[in-house]
Amino acid sequence: MHAVTILKPLIARNRSWALQQRQRNPHYFRKHVAGQQPQALWIGCSDSRVPAEVLTGAHPGELFVHRNIANMVLEDDDSLMSVLQYALEYLQVSAIVLCGHYGCGGVQAAVALPAMSLAQEDSALARRMAHLRHSLEHNLLDYQQAEGNDAARLNRLIDAHVVTQFTHLISSEPVRRRWEQGKVLDVFGCVYDLQEGHLKELVHQNAAEVGHELQHSA
Repeated sequence: MHAVTILKPLIARNRSWALQQRQRNPHYFRKHVAGQQPQALWIGCSDSRVPAEVLTGAHPGELFVHRNIANMVLEDDDSLMSVLQYALEYLQVSAIVLCGHYGCGGVQAAVALPAMSLAQEDSALARRMAHLRHSLEHNLLDYQQAEGNDAARLNRLIDAHVVTQFTHLISSEPVRRRWEQGKVLDVFGCVYDLQEGHLKELVHQNAAEVGHELQHSA
C-alpha cells in the first residue's frame, strides 16, 4: 500500500505537467520523438536535492545526464565511461558540466570512513567510499587544520573534491581523444549551493587550452 501511495502522486503530477506543456505548445512532446541532440553532458551527484534539469531550468532534450554518489569520475566505472563515450562520440555534445554540491553526504562519509562500520564491509558502497577517501587524502590535512565552522571547512573540501574529479575527467581517454581530434569541447567544474540555489563555476578547460598543452608536450 505504501508503494502505491508514493507512485500515485508522482503519476498525477506527471499528468498535470504533461497537460501544461501541451497547452503551451501542442507539439512539445512530438518534437522529441525522432531523437535527442543535447548540447551538454551533466555529471552530477545522485543527491535528490540536486536535480540537473530542475536547478538549470533545462527542458527535455537539453542535457544528457549521469549522476552517481559524490559525482566521482573513475576510469574503471563502466557506467560513467560508457555515458561519457556515448555523449562525445554519438551525441557530439560540445560541453561537459561536472557538478558537486555543498553539504555532500558522500564527501562527509568519506571523511568519517575510518570510524564507520562501512569501512569493514565488502560492498559496492564501501569500495566507492574508499575510492573517494583516497582521492581526498591530500586535502584532508588542510580540512582538519583549517579554521572556521564545520560547514565552511566542508565546503572548501568539496570545492577541492570537484577540482580533483575535474582533473580525472579531462585526463580521461574519451575527453583527450576529442581534444586531440581538434573538436570543440568545453569542460566545466561547478558546485551547487543548496542554501542559495546557485551554481558556481570553479574551473574550466577548453580545446584551445588543451591543444596548446599538447603542442608543448609533443
